[in-house]
Amino acid sequence: MRVSIVEGDITGVRVDAIVNAANSSLLGGGGVDGAIHLAGGPEILAACRELRATTLPAGLPPGQAVATTAGRLPARWVIHTVGPVYTTREDRRPTLLAAYVSCLRVADEVGARSVAFPLLSAGAYGWPLEDAAAAAVEAVKGATTAVEDVRLVAFGARARAALDDALSAS
Repeated sequence: MRVSIVEGDITGVRVDAIVNAANSSLLGGGGVDGAIHLAGGPEILAACRELRATTLPAGLPPGQAVATTAGRLPARWVIHTVGPVYTTREDRRPTLLAAYVSCLRVADEVGARSVAFPLLSAGAYGWPLEDAAAAAVEAVKGATTAVEDVRLVAFGARARAALDDALSAS
């Protein structure tokens, strides 16, 4: 598997699947989630509503993943995952790692060979940037998957530097 870093807006990355840092409701939100729903159009929200009405009535638990259409995005699928909210009171890093691995498992299930990931939990969920980047690299490099191309998408120079450091240390 090739792991590379791209700086910019994940909604413009041309891959088979774009990962959405979703909330448990799957019904949109802020940050990456809001940007993906906005750029992808109403098809993504309709697919998420269908999941909530059928297989995920209680929402998507942290660490798990599910695929929908990508709507108007330059991808075939959006893989939604929920990262954990950061806290110093308990170790939620295994759930963060599981979110990445779950996305790659879902990518395998739908036949995606290229996947773009944001830094999960590093925005509104408060995960420290350097550790979020290290977890991303650790999880994708340690996963068993048929995905050939993983792009870690950095939103800004600080995220890019953290990902560069994590990738070079791996």
